[in-house]
Amino acid sequence: MTYTENYQKWLNFAELPDYLREELVAMDEKTKEDAFYTNLEFGTAGMRGYIGAGTNRINIYVVRQATEGLAKLIETKDEATKARGVAIAYDSRHFSPEFAFESAQVLAKHGIKSYVFESLRPTPELSFAVRHLGAFAGIMVTASHNPAPFNGYKVYGEDGGQMPPADADALTDFIRAIDNPFAVELADLEEAKASGLITVIGEAVDVEYLKEVKDVNINQKLIDEYGKDMKIVYTPLHGTGEMLARRALAQAGFESVQVVEAQANPDPDFSTVKSPNPESQAAFALAEEIGRQVDADVLVATDPDADRLGVEIRQPDGSYKNLSGNQIGAIIAKYILEAHKTAGTLPDNAALAKSIVSTELVTKIAESYGATMFNVLTGFKFIAEKIQEFEEKHNHTYMFGFEESFGYLIKPFVRDKDAIQAVLIVAEIAAYYRSRGLTLADGIDEIYKEYGYFAEKTISVTLSGVDGAAEIKKIMDKFRDNAPKQFNNTDIVKTEDFQAQTATTAAGVEKLTTPPSNVLKYTLADDSWFAVRPSGTEPKIKFYIATVGTDLTDAETKIANIEAEINAFVK
Repeated sequence: MTYTENYQKWLNFAELPDYLREELVAMDEKTKEDAFYTNLEFGTAGMRGYIGAGTNRINIYVVRQATEGLAKLIETKDEATKARGVAIAYDSRHFSPEFAFESAQVLAKHGIKSYVFESLRPTPELSFAVRHLGAFAGIMVTASHNPAPFNGYKVYGEDGGQMPPADADALTDFIRAIDNPFAVELADLEEAKASGLITVIGEAVDVEYLKEVKDVNINQKLIDEYGKDMKIVYTPLHGTGEMLARRALAQAGFESVQVVEAQANPDPDFSTVKSPNPESQAAFALAEEIGRQVDADVLVATDPDADRLGVEIRQPDGSYKNLSGNQIGAIIAKYILEAHKTAGTLPDNAALAKSIVSTELVTKIAESYGATMFNVLTGFKFIAEKIQEFEEKHNHTYMFGFEESFGYLIKPFVRDKDAIQAVLIVAEIAAYYRSRGLTLADGIDEIYKEYGYFAEKTISVTLSGVDGAAEIKKIMDKFRDNAPKQFNNTDIVKTEDFQAQTATTAAGVEKLTTPPSNVLKYTLADDSWFAVRPSGTEPKIKFYIATVGTDLTDAETKIANIEAEINAFVK
């Protein structure tokens, strides 16, 4: 069906809500094509897109279709699975509550139970709720750190991690087999609540999550002595973090916490920031103002669904520096391993996990403590799979997992990125350095001096629409088929094609053990590397560059040179 036929099908649907019909009527031809040329892709972490009318947008009909696919997947199981049901949470974005309860109504029509949070909650609490309630699956309505025009829909498996590949592939097939999303039926909301098919949950689950959070911090004596007066500024960036972070910090004993009140209330327009992305220093503008007023040691920010954490640290001149996701990962890993070693609680089979595009600095840190690092594909569900494997085989003890995209998990009672946990451990780390008469900035410097000067940069290029998808494929094909032999005058000594599952070196070709994924990674003779991958949920292609230098200036110069050569190559 062409985009114009799809458009007309929507326009002809008599029961289309007025707000969607008005949007359709106002579309120019280019917008029509982008909204209807394809279906919103259900990728590695669900689907994410612009809110609005169309098959390539997120709206009640696309959400109903996805949930109908989930219902059909559950129906292939048994009655016990239907009774276990689905936990559902949502963030502060436009239409998030509507998408959550519509999902519950679709499930109820199939006789499948759901547990829906009464109001917005973080993604990590949804992951926890799936496990705590013994649900078969979870739905999280969120677009993570994307700007206000976006929303999204993520599906979780029974372990609390994002749905693993086998079920995710089956779910995708069920979704694609639904020809007419307008025909998806909903149960009556109040009747489903009265019958128990839809149960509204809230504070009782919060309490259980907060009980588990008590075990995140390692050295309570340290917090009692140095954390009580340590000044922390926290901003939830108008999102779900406000529901739990403040309570978790107070529970742990951090009493001098200043919350950016202007960003504490849920706001789907994120009116105080251009984008609610804790990776960006711009998102910290209000936190920095308060930080300077109170002379704060550390500033922390969680994204709208509180699965990602951003950190800024005070510099000697009183200014604040925005840490990269890799730097945060390094300082957390170093502290966790050192604190457990000091306490005599570091297990012999300690293990960490990270994505293949995250810094090797943390690998060096892990090895220095006798811990094993596991590299997995991008997507926290692959870290969750490793945790599950450790628990089933008893071969390793999980200590920490992270992705360079500001996602961290300390304790595995959650199986996704958890910024609430990360806030707590970063606060403890700041207290640790204070106990030594140092700052977090000093801590980063210590790590570089001990392990080497590592630098990383992620470049994300948005290429939307039909032409964008073709351009992304063209770039991937060019790298796969005709990549240069050198970058920055340094030989490529290893080429990993995660789609072909091959690692090629001068010694020959080895088979990779990770599942197939459209990622290419090139390692240079000086241990620098870069990788290329299309995003699984957005119309973007990402380039990851990592270098090691004699000092930070040298490492960053290498990054600039490699970036320039990549730009020249893809043109």
